[in-house]
Amino acid sequence: MMQQPGLAPVDLGKATVASLLADIGQKKWQASTLLEACLTNADLHDDPRNQVYTTRFDPTAKAEAAAIDALQKGGVPLGELAGLPIALKALFDVAGEVTHSGSKWWKQIAQSDALIVSRLRSAGAVVTGHTNMTEFAYSGLGLNPHYGSPANPLAPGRICGGSSSGAASAVAQGMAVAAIGTDTGGSVRIPAAFCGLVGFKPSQQRIPRQGVFPLSNTLDSIGPIARSVECCARIDAVLAGQRWQPSAPVGLRGRRFVVPTNFMLDDMSGAVSAAFSRSLQQLRDCGAQIVEAPAPVLDALPELLAGGGFTAAESYHIHRDWLQLHGDEYDPRVRMRMERGAGISAADYLELVRCRAARIKQADEWLASYDGLLAPTVPIEPPLLTELETDEDYARLNLLILRNPTVANLLDLCAITLPNHRSGDVPSGLMLVGRNGADTALLNTAQAMEKGLEP
Repeated sequence: MMQQPGLAPVDLGKATVASLLADIGQKKWQASTLLEACLTNADLHDDPRNQVYTTRFDPTAKAEAAAIDALQKGGVPLGELAGLPIALKALFDVAGEVTHSGSKWWKQIAQSDALIVSRLRSAGAVVTGHTNMTEFAYSGLGLNPHYGSPANPLAPGRICGGSSSGAASAVAQGMAVAAIGTDTGGSVRIPAAFCGLVGFKPSQQRIPRQGVFPLSNTLDSIGPIARSVECCARIDAVLAGQRWQPSAPVGLRGRRFVVPTNFMLDDMSGAVSAAFSRSLQQLRDCGAQIVEAPAPVLDALPELLAGGGFTAAESYHIHRDWLQLHGDEYDPRVRMRMERGAGISAADYLELVRCRAARIKQADEWLASYDGLLAPTVPIEPPLLTELETDEDYARLNLLILRNPTVANLLDLCAITLPNHRSGDVPSGLMLVGRNGADTALLNTAQAMEKGLEP
Protein backbone atom coordinates (compact mmCIF):
# COMPACT_ATOMS: atom_id res chain seq x y z
CA MET A 1 0.00 0.00 0.00
CA MET A 2 1.08 3.57 -0.63
CA GLN A 3 2.18 5.19 2.62
CA GLN A 4 2.99 8.88 2.48
CA PRO A 5 4.75 10.49 5.44
CA GLY A 6 2.83 13.00 7.47
CA LEU A 7 -0.59 11.65 6.48
CA ALA A 8 -3.11 10.30 8.95
CA PRO A 9 -6.29 8.55 7.81
CA VAL A 10 -9.53 10.45 8.29
CA ASP A 11 -12.24 8.22 9.75
CA LEU A 12 -15.37 8.62 7.64
CA GLY A 13 -16.63 5.15 8.57
CA LYS A 14 -19.79 6.35 10.30
CA ALA A 15 -20.40 9.40 8.16
CA THR A 16 -23.56 9.28 6.07
CA VAL A 17 -24.84 11.55 3.35
CA ALA A 18 -27.35 13.01 5.80
CA SER A 19 -24.81 13.62 8.58
CA LEU A 20 -22.28 15.20 6.24
CA LEU A 21 -24.86 17.44 4.57
CA ALA A 22 -25.97 18.56 8.02
CA ASP A 23 -22.37 19.22 9.05
CA ILE A 24 -21.71 21.22 5.87
CA GLY A 25 -24.92 23.18 6.42
CA GLN A 26 -23.83 23.94 10.00
CA LYS A 27 -20.31 24.79 8.78
CA LYS A 28 -18.69 21.97 10.75
CA TRP A 29 -17.22 20.84 7.44
CA GLN A 30 -16.36 22.85 4.38
CA ALA A 31 -16.59 21.07 1.06
CA SER A 32 -12.85 21.62 0.58
CA THR A 33 -11.90 20.05 3.90
CA LEU A 34 -14.19 17.07 3.30
CA LEU A 35 -12.60 16.56 -0.12
CA GLU A 36 -9.14 16.80 1.40
CA ALA A 37 -10.11 14.13 3.92
CA CYS A 38 -11.05 11.79 1.07
CA LEU A 39 -7.91 12.63 -0.88
CA THR A 40 -5.79 11.98 2.21
CA ASN A 41 -7.36 8.54 2.55
CA ALA A 42 -6.70 7.88 -1.13
CA ASP A 43 -3.07 9.00 -0.79
CA LEU A 44 -2.67 6.74 2.21
CA HIS A 45 -4.43 3.59 1.03
CA ASP A 46 -4.53 3.49 -2.77
CA ASP A 47 -2.01 0.99 -4.09
CA PRO A 48 -0.56 1.85 -7.54
CA ARG A 49 -0.18 -1.88 -8.26
CA ASN A 50 -3.83 -2.60 -7.45
CA GLN A 51 -5.55 0.68 -8.08
CA VAL A 52 -8.78 1.85 -6.48
CA TYR A 53 -8.78 5.07 -8.53
CA THR A 54 -7.47 4.66 -12.07
CA THR A 55 -7.77 8.43 -12.55
CA ARG A 56 -8.19 11.14 -9.95
CA PHE A 57 -9.78 14.43 -10.91
CA ASP A 58 -8.02 16.43 -8.18
CA PRO A 59 -7.84 19.85 -9.96
CA THR A 60 -11.48 19.89 -11.03
CA ALA A 61 -12.66 18.34 -7.75
CA LYS A 62 -10.85 21.04 -5.76
CA ALA A 63 -12.39 23.72 -7.99
CA GLU A 64 -15.86 22.24 -7.45
CA ALA A 65 -15.33 22.10 -3.68
CA ALA A 66 -14.06 25.69 -3.61
CA ALA A 67 -17.15 26.80 -5.53
CA ILE A 68 -19.39 25.12 -2.96
CA ASP A 69 -17.44 26.85 -0.18
CA ALA A 70 -17.98 30.22 -1.88
CA LEU A 71 -21.71 29.59 -2.28
CA GLN A 72 -21.95 28.58 1.35
CA LYS A 73 -20.07 31.67 2.47
CA GLY A 74 -22.37 33.85 0.38
CA GLY A 75 -25.48 32.29 1.87
CA VAL A 76 -26.58 30.84 -1.46
CA PRO A 77 -28.82 27.77 -1.12
CA LEU A 78 -26.85 24.62 -1.83
CA GLY A 79 -27.81 21.60 -3.92
CA GLU A 80 -29.07 18.26 -2.67
CA LEU A 81 -25.56 16.73 -2.55
CA ALA A 82 -23.54 19.93 -2.17
CA GLY A 83 -19.96 19.28 -1.14
CA LEU A 84 -20.10 15.48 -1.10
CA PRO A 85 -17.15 13.71 -2.80
CA ILE A 86 -18.55 11.02 -5.10
CA ALA A 87 -16.54 8.59 -7.23
CA LEU A 88 -17.51 7.18 -10.63
CA LYS A 89 -16.90 3.79 -12.18
CA ALA A 90 -14.56 4.20 -15.16
CA LEU A 91 -17.23 3.82 -17.82
CA PHE A 92 -19.07 7.08 -17.09
CA ASP A 93 -18.11 9.91 -19.43
CA VAL A 94 -16.62 12.97 -17.75
CA ALA A 95 -15.98 15.94 -20.02
CA GLY A 96 -12.31 16.21 -20.95
CA GLU A 97 -11.37 12.92 -19.29
CA VAL A 98 -10.57 9.52 -20.79
CA THR A 99 -13.24 6.85 -20.44
CA HIS A 100 -11.37 3.53 -20.51
CA SER A 101 -13.91 1.07 -19.07
CA GLY A 102 -11.16 -0.90 -17.37
CA SER A 103 -9.24 -1.42 -20.63
CA LYS A 104 -5.67 -0.43 -21.47
CA TRP A 105 -6.24 -0.02 -25.21
CA TRP A 106 -9.83 1.27 -25.51
CA LYS A 107 -9.85 4.94 -24.64
CA GLN A 108 -11.93 7.89 -25.70
CA ILE A 109 -11.80 11.45 -24.47
CA ALA A 110 -15.31 12.39 -23.42
CA GLN A 111 -16.69 15.50 -25.07
CA SER A 112 -19.37 15.97 -22.45
CA ASP A 113 -20.52 14.56 -19.13
CA ALA A 114 -22.76 11.53 -18.99
CA LEU A 115 -26.27 12.65 -18.07
CA ILE A 116 -26.03 11.29 -14.54
CA VAL A 117 -22.70 13.10 -14.07
CA SER A 118 -24.38 16.36 -15.11
CA ARG A 119 -27.10 15.68 -12.57
CA LEU A 120 -24.57 14.99 -9.81
CA ARG A 121 -22.71 18.22 -10.58
CA SER A 122 -25.96 20.21 -10.67
CA ALA A 123 -26.74 18.84 -7.20
CA GLY A 124 -23.36 20.08 -5.96
CA ALA A 125 -21.54 16.75 -5.78
CA VAL A 126 -17.76 16.86 -6.06
CA VAL A 127 -16.66 14.29 -8.65
CA THR A 128 -13.44 12.74 -7.35
CA GLY A 129 -12.33 10.39 -10.14
CA HIS A 130 -12.75 7.18 -12.09
CA THR A 131 -12.53 3.95 -10.12
CA ASN A 132 -11.18 0.56 -11.15
CA MET A 133 -13.40 -2.17 -12.55
CA THR A 134 -13.40 -5.45 -14.41
CA GLU A 135 -12.54 -4.72 -18.04
CA PHE A 136 -15.72 -3.65 -19.86
CA ALA A 137 -17.68 -4.64 -16.72
CA TYR A 138 -17.84 -8.31 -17.75
CA SER A 139 -17.43 -10.23 -14.45
CA GLY A 140 -18.77 -10.32 -10.90
CA LEU A 141 -15.30 -10.82 -9.41
CA GLY A 142 -13.68 -7.42 -9.96
CA LEU A 143 -10.26 -8.60 -11.13
CA ASN A 144 -8.36 -6.49 -13.65
CA PRO A 145 -5.00 -7.54 -15.15
CA HIS A 146 -4.32 -4.03 -16.49
CA TYR A 147 -4.80 -1.86 -13.39
CA GLY A 148 -4.60 -4.51 -10.69
CA SER A 149 -7.41 -5.73 -8.45
CA PRO A 150 -8.35 -3.58 -5.43
CA ALA A 151 -7.89 -5.34 -2.11
CA ASN A 152 -10.93 -5.89 0.10
CA PRO A 153 -10.49 -3.45 3.03
CA LEU A 154 -12.74 -5.52 5.32
CA ALA A 155 -11.35 -8.93 4.42
CA PRO A 156 -7.64 -8.84 3.55
CA GLY A 157 -6.60 -11.25 0.84
CA ARG A 158 -10.14 -11.51 -0.53
CA ILE A 159 -11.71 -9.87 -3.58
CA CYS A 160 -13.88 -6.74 -3.51
CA GLY A 161 -16.30 -8.22 -6.02
CA GLY A 162 -17.18 -6.70 -9.32
CA SER A 163 -17.46 -5.37 -11.68
CA SER A 164 -17.56 -2.09 -9.69
CA SER A 165 -14.65 -3.16 -7.48
CA GLY A 166 -12.91 0.19 -7.11
CA ALA A 167 -16.20 1.97 -6.43
CA ALA A 168 -16.92 -0.14 -3.35
CA SER A 169 -13.32 -0.07 -2.17
CA ALA A 170 -13.23 3.73 -2.41
CA VAL A 171 -16.31 4.11 -0.23
CA ALA A 172 -15.21 1.47 2.28
CA GLN A 173 -11.86 3.22 2.77
CA GLY A 174 -13.23 6.77 2.96
CA MET A 175 -11.78 7.80 -0.41
CA ALA A 176 -15.27 9.00 -1.35
CA VAL A 177 -18.55 9.40 0.49
CA ALA A 178 -20.36 7.35 -2.15
CA ALA A 179 -19.76 5.94 -5.61
CA ILE A 180 -21.80 5.28 -8.73
CA GLY A 181 -21.58 1.94 -10.49
CA THR A 182 -23.39 -0.09 -13.08
CA ASP A 183 -25.25 -3.34 -12.46
CA THR A 184 -25.78 -5.81 -15.31
CA GLY A 185 -25.91 -8.93 -13.16
CA GLY A 186 -25.01 -7.64 -9.71
CA SER A 187 -22.06 -5.33 -10.34
CA VAL A 188 -23.26 -2.76 -7.78
CA ARG A 189 -24.67 -5.22 -5.25
CA ILE A 190 -21.85 -7.79 -5.24
CA PRO A 191 -19.02 -5.38 -4.32
CA ALA A 192 -21.30 -3.57 -1.87
CA ALA A 193 -22.06 -6.86 -0.10
CA PHE A 194 -18.42 -7.95 -0.12
CA CYS A 195 -17.26 -4.59 1.31
CA GLY A 196 -19.94 -4.19 4.01
CA LEU A 197 -21.91 -1.48 2.21
CA VAL A 198 -25.36 -0.81 0.79
CA GLY A 199 -25.81 -1.09 -2.97
CA PHE A 200 -28.99 -0.26 -4.88
CA LYS A 201 -29.98 -1.50 -8.35
CA PRO A 202 -33.02 0.48 -9.48
CA SER A 203 -35.58 -0.54 -12.05
CA GLN A 204 -33.66 -0.23 -15.31
CA GLN A 205 -35.76 2.53 -16.84
CA ARG A 206 -35.35 4.75 -13.76
CA ILE A 207 -31.84 6.07 -14.49
CA PRO A 208 -30.82 7.28 -17.98
CA ARG A 209 -27.71 5.67 -19.46
CA GLN A 210 -26.60 8.35 -21.91
CA GLY A 211 -22.82 8.71 -21.81
CA VAL A 212 -22.24 5.32 -20.16
CA PHE A 213 -20.31 2.65 -22.03
CA PRO A 214 -22.64 -0.37 -22.29
CA LEU A 215 -22.14 -4.04 -21.59
CA SER A 216 -25.70 -5.23 -22.24
CA ASN A 217 -28.34 -2.71 -23.25
CA THR A 218 -31.01 -5.16 -22.14
CA LEU A 219 -29.69 -5.63 -18.59
CA ASP A 220 -27.52 -2.60 -17.65
CA SER A 221 -28.69 -0.45 -14.72
CA ILE A 222 -27.03 2.41 -12.83
CA GLY A 223 -26.99 2.63 -9.04
CA PRO A 224 -25.18 3.99 -5.97
CA ILE A 225 -22.93 2.33 -3.39
CA ALA A 226 -22.92 4.03 0.01
CA ARG A 227 -23.06 3.43 3.76
CA SER A 228 -26.79 3.42 4.35
CA VAL A 229 -30.11 2.98 2.61
CA GLU A 230 -30.92 6.67 3.04
CA CYS A 231 -27.58 7.57 1.46
CA CYS A 232 -28.50 5.49 -1.58
CA ALA A 233 -32.04 6.91 -1.68
CA ARG A 234 -30.79 10.50 -1.69
CA ILE A 235 -28.29 9.82 -4.46
CA ASP A 236 -30.77 7.74 -6.46
CA ALA A 237 -33.22 10.64 -6.47
CA VAL A 238 -30.59 12.92 -8.02
CA LEU A 239 -29.64 10.29 -10.60
CA ALA A 240 -33.32 9.87 -11.48
CA GLY A 241 -33.86 13.63 -11.82
CA GLN A 242 -36.21 13.72 -8.85
CA ARG A 243 -36.30 15.60 -5.58
CA TRP A 244 -35.65 13.39 -2.58
CA GLN A 245 -38.29 13.49 0.13
CA PRO A 246 -37.75 11.93 3.56
CA SER A 247 -40.08 8.99 3.94
CA ALA A 248 -42.47 8.47 6.80
CA PRO A 249 -41.22 5.67 9.06
CA VAL A 250 -42.26 2.28 7.75
CA GLY A 251 -42.71 -0.71 10.04
CA LEU A 252 -42.19 -4.35 9.20
CA ARG A 253 -45.09 -5.69 11.24
CA GLY A 254 -47.51 -7.43 8.93
CA ARG A 255 -45.24 -7.08 5.90
CA ARG A 256 -45.02 -10.29 3.90
CA PHE A 257 -41.82 -11.48 2.26
CA VAL A 258 -40.90 -14.60 0.36
CA VAL A 259 -37.69 -16.61 0.51
CA PRO A 260 -37.41 -18.84 -2.58
CA THR A 261 -36.49 -22.37 -1.54
CA ASN A 262 -35.16 -23.14 -5.02
CA PHE A 263 -32.23 -21.76 -6.99
CA MET A 264 -31.14 -18.85 -4.73
CA LEU A 265 -30.39 -20.93 -1.62
CA ASP A 266 -28.32 -23.59 -3.37
CA ASP A 267 -24.60 -24.00 -2.53
CA MET A 268 -24.58 -21.52 0.35
CA SER A 269 -21.45 -21.43 2.48
CA GLY A 270 -21.80 -22.02 6.21
CA ALA A 271 -20.99 -18.41 7.09
CA VAL A 272 -23.51 -16.94 4.64
CA SER A 273 -26.18 -19.45 5.68
CA ALA A 274 -25.73 -18.51 9.35
CA ALA A 275 -25.89 -14.78 8.58
CA PHE A 276 -28.97 -15.24 6.40
CA SER A 277 -30.81 -17.32 9.02
CA ARG A 278 -29.96 -14.79 11.71
CA SER A 279 -31.24 -11.94 9.52
CA LEU A 280 -34.53 -13.69 8.85
CA GLN A 281 -35.04 -14.20 12.58
CA GLN A 282 -34.29 -10.52 13.27
CA LEU A 283 -36.89 -9.50 10.70
CA ARG A 284 -39.43 -11.92 12.17
CA ASP A 285 -38.74 -10.40 15.58
CA CYS A 286 -39.74 -7.05 14.02
CA GLY A 287 -43.09 -8.52 13.00
CA ALA A 288 -42.33 -9.45 9.39
CA GLN A 289 -44.07 -12.47 7.94
CA ILE A 290 -41.58 -14.54 5.97
CA VAL A 291 -42.87 -17.29 3.72
CA GLU A 292 -40.48 -19.92 2.41
CA ALA A 293 -41.76 -21.27 -0.90
CA PRO A 294 -40.50 -22.37 -4.31
CA ALA A 295 -40.53 -19.77 -7.07
CA PRO A 296 -41.37 -21.55 -10.34
CA VAL A 297 -40.05 -18.66 -12.43
CA LEU A 298 -36.54 -19.18 -11.06
CA ASP A 299 -36.31 -22.71 -12.39
CA ALA A 300 -36.76 -21.28 -15.89
CA LEU A 301 -33.95 -18.72 -15.66
CA PRO A 302 -31.17 -20.98 -17.01
CA GLU A 303 -32.87 -20.74 -20.42
CA LEU A 304 -32.08 -17.00 -20.38
CA LEU A 305 -28.42 -17.68 -19.61
CA ALA A 306 -27.75 -20.38 -22.19
CA GLY A 307 -24.68 -19.68 -24.29
CA GLY A 308 -23.96 -16.53 -22.31
CA GLY A 309 -27.42 -15.05 -22.83
CA PHE A 310 -28.03 -11.35 -23.44
CA THR A 311 -24.66 -10.26 -22.06
CA ALA A 312 -22.63 -12.43 -24.42
CA ALA A 313 -24.77 -11.60 -27.45
CA GLU A 314 -24.90 -7.85 -26.86
CA SER A 315 -21.28 -7.40 -25.76
CA TYR A 316 -20.10 -9.36 -28.80
CA HIS A 317 -22.17 -7.09 -31.03
CA ILE A 318 -20.44 -4.06 -29.50
CA HIS A 319 -16.92 -5.53 -29.55
CA ARG A 320 -16.81 -7.85 -32.56
CA ASP A 321 -14.76 -5.54 -34.79
CA TRP A 322 -12.44 -4.53 -31.94
CA LEU A 323 -11.91 -8.17 -31.00
CA GLN A 324 -10.54 -8.72 -34.50
CA LEU A 325 -8.15 -5.78 -34.21
CA HIS A 326 -7.24 -5.76 -30.52
CA GLY A 327 -8.18 -9.21 -29.22
CA ASP A 328 -4.72 -9.85 -27.75
CA GLU A 329 -5.04 -6.70 -25.63
CA TYR A 330 -8.25 -7.79 -23.85
CA ASP A 331 -8.31 -9.55 -20.51
CA PRO A 332 -8.38 -13.14 -21.86
CA ARG A 333 -11.17 -14.11 -19.45
CA VAL A 334 -13.32 -11.22 -20.62
CA ARG A 335 -12.56 -11.91 -24.28
CA MET A 336 -13.55 -15.57 -23.90
CA ARG A 337 -16.94 -14.66 -22.46
CA MET A 338 -17.62 -12.06 -25.16
CA GLU A 339 -16.72 -14.44 -27.95
CA ARG A 340 -19.42 -16.85 -26.80
CA GLY A 341 -21.82 -14.32 -28.29
CA ALA A 342 -20.63 -15.23 -31.77
CA GLY A 343 -22.49 -18.52 -31.42
CA ILE A 344 -25.85 -16.89 -30.67
CA SER A 345 -27.85 -16.55 -33.88
CA ALA A 346 -30.46 -13.89 -34.62
CA ALA A 347 -33.14 -16.55 -34.11
CA ASP A 348 -31.60 -17.51 -30.74
CA TYR A 349 -31.51 -13.88 -29.67
CA LEU A 350 -35.13 -13.23 -30.63
CA GLU A 351 -36.13 -16.34 -28.70
CA LEU A 352 -34.28 -14.95 -25.65
CA VAL A 353 -36.28 -11.72 -25.96
CA ARG A 354 -39.55 -13.66 -26.18
CA CYS A 355 -38.72 -15.92 -23.24
CA ARG A 356 -37.59 -13.02 -21.07
CA ALA A 357 -40.83 -11.11 -21.65
CA ALA A 358 -42.79 -14.18 -20.52
CA ARG A 359 -40.63 -14.65 -17.42
CA ILE A 360 -40.91 -10.96 -16.49
CA LYS A 361 -44.70 -11.23 -16.58
CA GLN A 362 -44.60 -14.46 -14.56
CA ALA A 363 -42.30 -12.94 -11.92
CA ASP A 364 -44.38 -9.78 -11.57
CA GLU A 365 -47.55 -11.80 -11.03
CA TRP A 366 -45.83 -14.03 -8.49
CA LEU A 367 -44.30 -11.13 -6.54
CA ALA A 368 -47.62 -9.26 -6.41
CA SER A 369 -48.56 -11.33 -3.35
CA TYR A 370 -45.52 -10.16 -1.36
CA ASP A 371 -43.76 -7.02 -0.17
CA GLY A 372 -40.51 -8.35 -1.56
CA LEU A 373 -38.23 -11.31 -2.07
CA LEU A 374 -35.40 -12.05 0.37
CA ALA A 375 -32.22 -13.97 -0.42
CA PRO A 376 -28.50 -13.88 0.29
CA THR A 377 -27.00 -11.28 -2.05
CA VAL A 378 -24.21 -13.74 -2.80
CA PRO A 379 -24.32 -17.36 -1.54
CA ILE A 380 -20.66 -17.42 -0.51
CA GLU A 381 -18.21 -15.13 1.24
CA PRO A 382 -15.71 -13.14 -0.89
CA PRO A 383 -13.23 -15.64 -2.35
CA LEU A 384 -9.55 -15.36 -1.64
CA LEU A 385 -7.55 -13.99 -4.54
CA THR A 386 -5.58 -17.25 -4.49
CA GLU A 387 -8.81 -19.17 -5.20
CA LEU A 388 -9.12 -17.49 -8.61
CA GLU A 389 -5.79 -18.39 -10.14
CA THR A 390 -7.06 -21.02 -12.57
CA ASP A 391 -9.53 -20.30 -15.36
CA GLU A 392 -11.73 -23.18 -14.14
CA ASP A 393 -12.04 -21.77 -10.61
CA TYR A 394 -12.53 -18.26 -11.98
CA ALA A 395 -15.42 -19.39 -14.21
CA ARG A 396 -17.06 -21.51 -11.51
CA LEU A 397 -16.92 -18.86 -8.79
CA ASN A 398 -17.93 -16.07 -11.15
CA LEU A 399 -21.12 -17.91 -12.13
CA LEU A 400 -21.94 -18.69 -8.48
CA ILE A 401 -21.36 -15.12 -7.33
CA LEU A 402 -23.48 -13.66 -10.13
CA ARG A 403 -26.33 -16.16 -9.77
CA ASN A 404 -28.51 -14.51 -7.12
CA PRO A 405 -28.15 -10.84 -8.08
CA THR A 406 -28.65 -11.64 -11.79
CA VAL A 407 -32.25 -12.61 -11.01
CA ALA A 408 -33.25 -8.95 -10.64
CA ASN A 409 -31.65 -7.97 -13.96
CA LEU A 410 -33.11 -10.85 -15.95
CA LEU A 411 -36.61 -10.27 -14.52
CA ASP A 412 -36.43 -6.44 -14.72
CA LEU A 413 -36.84 -5.89 -10.96
CA CYS A 414 -35.33 -3.46 -8.46
CA ALA A 415 -33.09 -4.75 -5.67
CA ILE A 416 -30.89 -3.64 -2.78
CA THR A 417 -28.25 -5.30 -0.62
CA LEU A 418 -27.83 -4.59 3.09
CA PRO A 419 -24.86 -5.64 5.24
CA ASN A 420 -25.88 -8.53 7.51
CA HIS A 421 -22.62 -9.83 8.94
CA ARG A 422 -21.53 -9.39 12.53
CA SER A 423 -18.57 -7.21 13.40
CA GLY A 424 -15.38 -9.13 12.74
CA ASP A 425 -17.03 -11.66 10.43
CA VAL A 426 -16.34 -11.89 6.72
CA PRO A 427 -18.76 -9.49 4.97
CA SER A 428 -22.07 -10.73 3.54
CA GLY A 429 -25.28 -9.15 2.31
CA LEU A 430 -29.04 -9.59 2.57
CA MET A 431 -30.83 -8.82 -0.69
CA LEU A 432 -34.35 -7.42 -0.94
CA VAL A 433 -35.92 -7.60 -4.40
CA GLY A 434 -39.06 -5.69 -5.43
CA ARG A 435 -41.31 -5.36 -8.45
CA ASN A 436 -40.36 -3.18 -11.38
CA GLY A 437 -41.17 0.47 -10.66
CA ALA A 438 -41.52 -0.10 -6.91
CA ASP A 439 -38.19 1.60 -6.19
CA THR A 440 -39.42 4.08 -3.58
CA ALA A 441 -41.37 1.42 -1.71
CA LEU A 442 -38.35 -0.88 -1.79
CA LEU A 443 -36.07 1.82 -0.39
CA ASN A 444 -38.55 2.64 2.39
CA THR A 445 -38.86 -1.03 3.32
CA ALA A 446 -35.08 -1.45 3.22
CA GLN A 447 -34.67 1.41 5.69
CA ALA A 448 -36.93 -0.44 8.12
CA MET A 449 -34.96 -3.64 7.55
CA GLU A 450 -31.71 -1.80 8.11
CA LYS A 451 -32.90 -0.81 11.59
CA GLY A 452 -34.12 -4.33 12.28
CA LEU A 453 -30.74 -5.81 11.38
CA GLU A 454 -28.81 -3.58 13.75
CA PRO A 455 -26.94 -5.54 16.45
